[in-house]
Amino acid sequence: MQMNDPTKEAEISRTSELLREGSGHAVVPRATYRLQFNTEFTFEHAIAIVPYLKLLGVSHVYASPVLQSRSGSAHGYDITDHNKIDPELGGEELFGAFVEELRANGMGIILDFVPNHMGIGAGNQWWRDVLKNGRCSQFAQYFDIDWEPLKPEQRNKVLLPILAAPYGEELESGKLKLELDLRNAELVTAYFEHRFPIALNSVPLIFAGAEGQAAMPAELMARLRELPANCSTKAGEAQRRQQLTPALEADLRAWLATEEGHRAASRAIARLNGKPGTGASFDHLHQLLEAQAYRLAFWRVSGEEINYRRFFDVNDLAGLRQEVPEVFAGTHVLLRRMLAAKQVDGVRIDHVDGLYNPLQYLIRMQLLGVAAEVCGAAPCAPTGENGIELAIQNGAKETQYSRKAAPLYCVVEKILEPGEQLPEEWPVHGTSGYEFLNLVNGIFIDGANAQRFTRIYERFTGLTERVRDLIYSSKKLIMHVAMSSEIYVLSHMLTAISAADRYARDFTPKTLRDAMRETIACFPVYRTYIDERGQYTARDREYVESAIRAAKRRNPGTSGSVFDYLRSVLLLEHKRSMSDEKATREDYEGKLHVALKFQQLTGPVMAKGLEDTVCYVYNRFISANEVGGSPAVFGVSLDDFHAGNRLRASLWPHSMLATSTHDTKRSEDVRARLNVLSEMPTAWSARALKWKRMNKPRRIQLRDGRIVPDPNEEYLLYQTLVGSVPLGLREGNGEVRENFVRRMQQYMNKAAHEAKVNLSWMNDDPEYVHALEEFVASILSGPGAARGESAFVNDLLSFEAEIAYHGALNSLSQTLLKLTVPGVPDIYQGTELFDFSLVDPDNRRAVDYRERQTQLEALRMRAPGAQFCRELLDDIHSGRAKIFVITRALQLRQELAELFAAGDYLPLKVRGERARHVIAFARSYRDEQIVVAVPRFTGSLMRGRTAPPLGEVWGNTALELSEGLYQNPLTGEQLVIRGQLPCRDLFRDFPVALLRGQAHGR
Repeated sequence: MQMNDPTKEAEISRTSELLREGSGHAVVPRATYRLQFNTEFTFEHAIAIVPYLKLLGVSHVYASPVLQSRSGSAHGYDITDHNKIDPELGGEELFGAFVEELRANGMGIILDFVPNHMGIGAGNQWWRDVLKNGRCSQFAQYFDIDWEPLKPEQRNKVLLPILAAPYGEELESGKLKLELDLRNAELVTAYFEHRFPIALNSVPLIFAGAEGQAAMPAELMARLRELPANCSTKAGEAQRRQQLTPALEADLRAWLATEEGHRAASRAIARLNGKPGTGASFDHLHQLLEAQAYRLAFWRVSGEEINYRRFFDVNDLAGLRQEVPEVFAGTHVLLRRMLAAKQVDGVRIDHVDGLYNPLQYLIRMQLLGVAAEVCGAAPCAPTGENGIELAIQNGAKETQYSRKAAPLYCVVEKILEPGEQLPEEWPVHGTSGYEFLNLVNGIFIDGANAQRFTRIYERFTGLTERVRDLIYSSKKLIMHVAMSSEIYVLSHMLTAISAADRYARDFTPKTLRDAMRETIACFPVYRTYIDERGQYTARDREYVESAIRAAKRRNPGTSGSVFDYLRSVLLLEHKRSMSDEKATREDYEGKLHVALKFQQLTGPVMAKGLEDTVCYVYNRFISANEVGGSPAVFGVSLDDFHAGNRLRASLWPHSMLATSTHDTKRSEDVRARLNVLSEMPTAWSARALKWKRMNKPRRIQLRDGRIVPDPNEEYLLYQTLVGSVPLGLREGNGEVRENFVRRMQQYMNKAAHEAKVNLSWMNDDPEYVHALEEFVASILSGPGAARGESAFVNDLLSFEAEIAYHGALNSLSQTLLKLTVPGVPDIYQGTELFDFSLVDPDNRRAVDYRERQTQLEALRMRAPGAQFCRELLDDIHSGRAKIFVITRALQLRQELAELFAAGDYLPLKVRGERARHVIAFARSYRDEQIVVAVPRFTGSLMRGRTAPPLGEVWGNTALELSEGLYQNPLTGEQLVIRGQLPCRDLFRDFPVALLRGQAHGR
């Protein structure tokens, strides 16, 4: 196609116009409800709760991935086919019925979409084709595979680290076998439950004996031998292999399905599989395996030798190359059809930082929305060669867009470090809400006690290392153990381009590798966003330079010149002395590739080092150890809280607001309880040390002398217990106790592995795990514990009663804030009542929707009033007060849709002796206004008491408000305000306040 074709240029111009206009504008949710789909919760179950969700007041279901994933997947992020609805969830027909039910109730879907990686199990036909046809597969470019790794014997092969022991041991023990898959009539390599395809051009090796040759038709044998090799890089060979393969595969299957073919294959298989104990008998099988486009290897080599990009360090999730137009097109066929059919209103992009060029991908996603809007599910022209299709394929370089008019509602899963902002050039509506989660959680942590909690932690555990140093050392650990292969590959690229540079050729591979490793360990954010054109922002430059400066400081014995060279590579700087234009271009292209791959690596290293290591190691105050947060941060100031909300209102008014997600380390209600501890350092220290003494006899000494748990694990456990004690434990319910013990054992098992101190996923220690589980069981289920006679459990419950009450008040406060600040509030499944779940899989347990529906229907039968509010508070631990706040606030969001979507945000002044205990703001739009006020630090405010009404403790504290008549949807009362509202009146009947009024000036 000629790019100067007037018709095509006109279509491209129209595409730009559509993007600028927003093409009908995005459907922005009013509020979302996250559902986790799996085999235990399918579309059929979801259909049944749609009326309940409507009654609750959300506008959209925010669905976990629903595309076909590995069989039995508990989460859906291991997609094996982007263009099929998962049959285990109910398939396309039941998904359609679910959509229809939502539409009938005035609701829609936001879909969690996974572009970065795929599960590479048996159901992934693209991956299977790559294993069978190697570099010649039509899907070879779909996956981020390095076909020319450092080790010569691995070239043109995909390393599959799935063996339980070294290859030679598994081969000669007979565990690796050649099999005939009778159902599919094909030959496969079998290893326990794994089945790997045999390359067609290697099939003659199986029938190499005279007997076999006689059995296989000569014409079929000749065709197999003439097939181009699966590692061929000659021009046209890959295409020729792809053309010949379908017919050849069909003929081979047909022959293997015959009695003659089956008999010949069985004899050949018996000969090749060898006899355990006779090493030479496996030579032919080894030769066959060596002829494949994959190399089976011991699982422990994955960190150093794996040659495909993974999702973090998960071997069975392979990275996709969405920067390749065909890959984007191939993985978004079904999504486009869903958008065209109006089945899906928007998307949440999973792990956007894993993409080679996020901006390019996000523009393509918006173009996909335009294409679905304008052209429907089919390509806009029979050839697909029009402006929209070309813009999608070419990365939309010809188009311009307005972020605020993005036609498709789109949020990204993006972790922002403190002070970091989402790139304003991205055509999205915001993030999935982790920065808000940490902002709203931090406002309930009493920052005045930070140093005291540091001293308590150091006294209990004996640990004094700073968080910054822990992050640095943990990132280095990840790069040395779990992701060393990625470092080796990247440093090899760097070495290659340095060799052609007269200023850098004397840097040794080790020096360059160490400099890269140190720089990544010091990187202050997850990643930068240099694009494929070499463009980057001042923000990106500062992050790179900050990391280089920090790496230099930490390595005074290393010449600074090597870090300066790495900086020049990452920032694409040229040496002026290069006069050869070709050399200059090659130098630039090499640096660009290294820079782009470098920033794909810094994110996973940060995630594994901080989220999955330090957040389980630095246990000073675990409420702060959350996704998107930092264990070093202890509390958020009121000024910072309001500033964050105002910035969101200005730049990202439709960003998601989360308090619990499928990835959080603990639920919002666990954190709400734990935050009460921040107000009472003296009482907490005394209790924790008392429990340490009380449970000392229950700690277990291993044969190597280690004591289980170690002090850091024990301190983590006590905080976790306080935050997650279920109501039934206090009531002496034996079944609840047993379930709680089991959950705590599973949590501590995972926490110990993630911490990587006493054991890890790479180096397990069953004896340690067993001792840890025994300790948990012994302190929670000791003698008489089932009858509530355990001294520790009784003391825990006595202490926790106060914590639970004020934790419930914290939960009501953060819930109302989430529902009223700028953004789109998301409710994670089940958290409309109090939920004390921990990290996955604990937070993916089944939700009792019958109980929630019963509670909600009962609430709706009651009119708001002082008496009803007091009843809710008398029964506060049931969680009815929380679902009451949610449904009332969501009803108001529906009535005042424009105010919540575009209203101003104004922090309100609070005067008086208890002013620090109030968070208050107003939102206004035209002549409508709402006022939100919630308490914080109620434990210290009420001096630990749980009985007095909250309205009695405020003294002269008052809220400054503009004059007007206000109505409180929570209590039903009307208030005439003339400049001030005393907090004793504001919180007299209910602990959080939501006022609606028409203000007459400010």
